[in-house]
Amino acid sequence: MSTQITTAFVNQFSANVQMLSQQMGSLLRNAVDTESVNGEKAFFDQVGQAAAVLRTSRHQDTPLVETPHTRRMVTMSDYEYADLIDDSDKVRLLVDPTSTYSRAAAAAMGRAMDDVIITAALGSSQTGKDGSTTTALPAGQKIAHGSAGLTIAKLVSAKELLDSASVDPSIPRHIIVSPKQISDLLNNTTVTSADFNTVKALAQGEINSFVGFNFIVSNRLTDDGTSRQVIAFAQDGLKLAVGKEPAARIDERADKSYSTQVYYCQTIGSTRMEESKVVEIACNE
Repeated sequence: MSTQITTAFVNQFSANVQMLSQQMGSLLRNAVDTESVNGEKAFFDQVGQAAAVLRTSRHQDTPLVETPHTRRMVTMSDYEYADLIDDSDKVRLLVDPTSTYSRAAAAAMGRAMDDVIITAALGSSQTGKDGSTTTALPAGQKIAHGSAGLTIAKLVSAKELLDSASVDPSIPRHIIVSPKQISDLLNNTTVTSADFNTVKALAQGEINSFVGFNFIVSNRLTDDGTSRQVIAFAQDGLKLAVGKEPAARIDERADKSYSTQVYYCQTIGSTRMEESKVVEIACNE
């Protein structure tokens, strides 16, 4: 039960419950492939690259080409949120805080979803027939920080890595950055005036794309103490498995003196589908 609600008791200066600054919901769900699944684990099969065989004579034997198959496994996890609102607290408030609590709960579910996606993007993926093999993001998919923040050169290098892997250019490409990386680009003395104008528009929210990437500004990226791990990826390179969409219940609890309980839950999991479609960009902060 929240013991902090007394701070919102009515006085002559305040008439409602205000949400403090926070990320409201998921920023990444629409930037990755999403699929509904059933069960505790989900498997996603993949078909790899095959090569055609040159025909050298008439009536030759039909060649048998074995098409490579791979598989990724996602382990589903349950997330919950609940808090109680005492009836006596409602009396002391000019507004019913239930809707505000619901918004806070929904926002918490969205942030948990983003954390799962970010962890999957840079972590080890469960691969193989039964998901018992772990596959890490190769060193070749990582751009060193080089004692610098986010630069246009790093963005170009990330684009080159995706292009060199023959990633379909029609697949949307995204990059997750923190606010500091936007500042890095604005303060980069090597950018041209055209680049600066584009980055300025990006920072002001007038556009969201640069160097072929759709920018998503998030404060949930990991920091190893030396650098921030920015993530550039093709949309189908990351998979979000949804076993249960975020669901809400607002009920009275008879066992808690009929206090109102705000409850949210969801079941989700995520995996990196293909290493060549994800690039880690270390940015010095």
